Amino acid sequence: MVLTYGLTHVAIAVRDLARSVRFYQEVFGAQVVYRDEGFVQLQTPGARDVIVLEKDPERAGPGGGIAHFGFRLMSPDDSAAARRAVEAAGGTIRQEGEFVPGEPYLFALDPDGYEVEIWYELPTPVDPPAPSLAPSFSSARQSRAASGSSSERPSRRQPAIRRNANDP
Repeated sequence: MVLTYGLTHVAIAVRDLARSVRFYQEVFGAQVVYRDEGFVQLQTPGARDVIVLEKDPERAGPGGGIAHFGFRLMSPDDSAAARRAVEAAGGTIRQEGEFVPGEPYLFALDPDGYEVEIWYELPTPVDPPAPSLAPSFSSARQSRAASGSSSERPSRRQPAIRRNANDP
């Protein structure tokens, strides 16, 4: 078993990015934490949840709009344990790596073929305080602070571009 913050994000295909961003901002107070061509991440204040909007009109809507769901690791050091847990439970690793330095991820298929992302994300400005039950998360943050590393997060990624480990 690997400790996570639980189900943390949903990635949905949308027809119109601006319209979808506006909806989630107005209904839930979501804030844009990353934006790229064809891709926006929103986060609700005071929580670690992320709503990923991927412009993909052909897949948008009921029955086909969910691209994947993800679980956020408490420590970047837990990535290898997550891989082992996925494989031990009958899942298949599709892709793994780092989105940016310090943000390891993997995409896996569960036994039914649903895509699950397991990743560690550097803190964002709208994250709540880290829970006290996660010493490895706190230790990682303290290590970065002690080494003079910035706690500000680098530019994010667009997972819709690369889905296979063999893609350039």
